[in-house]
Amino acid sequence: MDKSKRKELQEEFKQIKTYMGVIQISNKISGKIYVDSYPNLKNKWMTIQMQLDSGRFANAQLQKDWKELGTEAFAFEVLEEKETDDVADIKWELKQMEKLWLDELQPYGDKGYNRLKV
Repeated sequence: MDKSKRKELQEEFKQIKTYMGVIQISNKISGKIYVDSYPNLKNKWMTIQMQLDSGRFANAQLQKDWKELGTEAFAFEVLEEKETDDVADIKWELKQMEKLWLDELQPYGDKGYNRLKV
């Protein structure tokens, strides 16, 4: 690849917007939900599915249900997203966004896969 084409592709890559945000994974059978936040939502559902398919997802209960019920039993949704360009402290902002959704949806116990943080 010549230098001018390489430089052009690098500039295009820099222009791609990155979005952070809060996601929800819903069990269509039980109605249980899982809420989490990520600094980069691009291809996040594909990444999570790969982790679940390979048995390496961090949430053990969601992992168990995924193994028993299969991919078709779950839905993925982005609850909120925000361009990372507009944020000074991404980690702090994500915690605030996630907290609001956890407070609203209460995905604990019979309702969800999340654990209450004390």
